[in-house]
Amino acid sequence: MQTPRSPLAEAYFRFLQLAKTFQAEPSTAAMDANERALLDAVALRWFEGQPMTVREAIALETLGSPATLHKRISRLRQKDMLVAFNQEGDRRAKYLIPSEKTLKLFSELGGSMKKVHQVAAAN
Repeated sequence: MQTPRSPLAEAYFRFLQLAKTFQAEPSTAAMDANERALLDAVALRWFEGQPMTVREAIALETLGSPATLHKRISRLRQKDMLVAFNQEGDRRAKYLIPSEKTLKLFSELGGSMKKVHQVAAAN
C-alpha cells in the first residue's frame, strides 16, 4: 500500500537515512539512544551560550535517574564526546560541553541536512 507523503516528510526520511549512516560509524555506534539524548541536551545548552553543569545534567529526570545519568556522563566523557571543565575562579561547578569529536559529528549531520534540502529543492 502506497501512502502519500509530503515533500517535507520525504526530506525528513532522507535525512534519517543519512543520519543512520553516520550513527553506524565506530565512533558513534557505541552510543545508545539515551546517551545520544543526553549529548544533544548538553550540546544544545552549549550552543545557546549557557553550558550545562554536571548537576543540571544529572537532574534531567526525563533521561534517567541521577545515578544512571552520572554513568552516562562518564561514558560520554570516556568516548571523548563530552568535555568537563571548571570556570576560572569557580571550582564548585563543573560544566559540560561537546568535544571536538562531537562537533565534527554534528557538522557531518548538518551536511546531511544540507544535502537533503538541496535534493528537496531540486524536486
